[in-house]
Amino acid sequence: MTLLTAVLAAIITTIIWYQKDSRNEMKTGTLSLIYWGASLMWLTDAVFAYIQLQADYFNPSPADMLNDLFLGISAVVFGLLLWLILMLLKDPKGIIRQALENIQN
Repeated sequence: MTLLTAVLAAIITTIIWYQKDSRNEMKTGTLSLIYWGASLMWLTDAVFAYIQLQADYFNPSPADMLNDLFLGISAVVFGLLLWLILMLLKDPKGIIRQALENIQN
C-alpha cells in the first residue's frame, strides 16, 4: 500500500506539472520528484521484503495493509509539507513579500 500510495501521488503530481506548470512557477516538478523518490524507496523495500518473505509477501493481513496505507499517506503528507516550506521560502508569486511590505507601511 505504501508503494501504491506513493506512485499514485507521483503520477497525479506529474500530470499536474506537465499540464499546468510549464514554467515551473509553483515547483510542482520538485513535488513530483519527491514522490517519485518515495516510490523508488518503497519499490526497493518491496523487492527486499519479497526476497525475505517469498510467497507470504502477497498475503498481508488487513492490519498490515492498513498500517502500510497510513504510512503511505504520512509520506505523501510529509512530501506536501516539504513542498509547502519550499513555496514559502521561494514565494514565486510575491504574496508573502507583499504582505510583509503592507505590514511595514
